[in-house]
Amino acid sequence: MQTLTVSLNERSYPIFIGESLLTQIACFAPYLKAKQILIVSNVTVAPLYLAQVKTTLTAQGYLVETHLLPDGEQYKDLAHVEGVFTALLEHRFNRDCALIALGGGVVGDMTGFAAACYQRGVSFLQIPTTLLAQVDSSVGGKTGVNHPLGKNMIGAFKQPVAVLADTSVLDTLNDREYAAGLAEVIKYGLIRDLPFLSWLEDNIQGLVARDKVLLAEAIARSCQNKADVVAADELEANDLRALLNLGHTFGHAIETAMGYGVWLHGEAVATGMLMAADLSWRLGWLAEADVARIKKLLLAANLPVTPPDSMTPEQFMSLMAVDKKVLAGKLRLVLMKSLGHAVVTADFPLAALEQTLAAGTQLGRSYD
Repeated sequence: MQTLTVSLNERSYPIFIGESLLTQIACFAPYLKAKQILIVSNVTVAPLYLAQVKTTLTAQGYLVETHLLPDGEQYKDLAHVEGVFTALLEHRFNRDCALIALGGGVVGDMTGFAAACYQRGVSFLQIPTTLLAQVDSSVGGKTGVNHPLGKNMIGAFKQPVAVLADTSVLDTLNDREYAAGLAEVIKYGLIRDLPFLSWLEDNIQGLVARDKVLLAEAIARSCQNKADVVAADELEANDLRALLNLGHTFGHAIETAMGYGVWLHGEAVATGMLMAADLSWRLGWLAEADVARIKKLLLAANLPVTPPDSMTPEQFMSLMAVDKKVLAGKLRLVLMKSLGHAVVTADFPLAALEQTLAAGTQLGRSYD
């Protein structure tokens, strides 16, 4: 087992990475001070792992209740968070209770948001069960839900007390979900860790094949990158943390336009990263060979690289205008000055962005 730390002074917490952690009470106990525990999961994950986690906790004297969410990004909304509140109230949970998020990014975001709001804040622990959640959404304390007009527009910062990334659970992940997680892994190499990007290129076939040693290394290096960024800029006060959103402005527009859940988050981010690379090339920051290199890696990870042919440039612009990085009415994007060096900027000609959007489904074919 590897242990990393998100350093946030008195709110610092560990990330445990290893196999078969769900049965190891030593990982849970120090971070669950309350005896009342609500495990929030979904109807897909619960049959696989809920009994195991519940048994581990009840054997140690915890009072454990459960609440199941439907599975899918389309259910990540206020109405379904209200169900979590109802469960807490029906079981008369106090302010010293704790929530456990057992699931992927949707479960983690919704559980964390509920924990931030219930009686003005209770603790919660993350047990991410998808690769994407293990390397990204479970770490850093961003929680929230979607609105029909924009993704993740309602939320709060709420740090977990610990993250347990059990690599064994990834064995049950389908290929599409697994590939979506690789998108966020690749992101870290593109924004701040060029040696990691090279390592990914050398090992992408093994990662796609789910080699356990390579996978553990990729998760650990991704989590370390995320932990370092969060420790330096927890609340996005200086734009450092916003760099983690490479491809997300384009990607969120795709998710919103297509309907939440039609494209997986990681799939939309992958396409969004190539769109950001294309715009960076148009600004003279990346060479065409750099963009081709990004495209090759994304394709090797079985990820899409072109936006939906049904989306128009006008639709992209309309949806991107409500992105959380918009300030003073100006759209800001995460772009790449070079591979491994991302920036947040509004300093780009609108015409260049329009050219990237107009490329549409031809975008991925432009860098063969």
